[in-house]
Amino acid sequence: MSPETAQKNAGGSTLTRDVSVLNRYGIHARPAALLVKTATPFACEILIEKNGVKVNAKSIMGLLTLEGNHGAKLKIHATGADAADALAALADLFERKFFED
Repeated sequence: MSPETAQKNAGGSTLTRDVSVLNRYGIHARPAALLVKTATPFACEILIEKNGVKVNAKSIMGLLTLEGNHGAKLKIHATGADAADALAALADLFERKFFED
């Protein structure tokens, strides 16, 4: 079974993937910058959600407001032609602990 789930909405298909913050210090400035750097080249819209609050994955300030502490459970939502590739690239950062640990 694929880790992504697809949902239809008015703007097309949205893919969603659950991730956990595994690095010790959570999403601070460096991991947020890596997320933005990874998300920006993709044409699709990418949102990261925690407890119902969604922020743009291409916005460093938005990501820093998420309170993405160690162990936090997040959802990545991507809508657009390259959504699957975007989800895979961002999930890889989380799985690799943002290259910190």
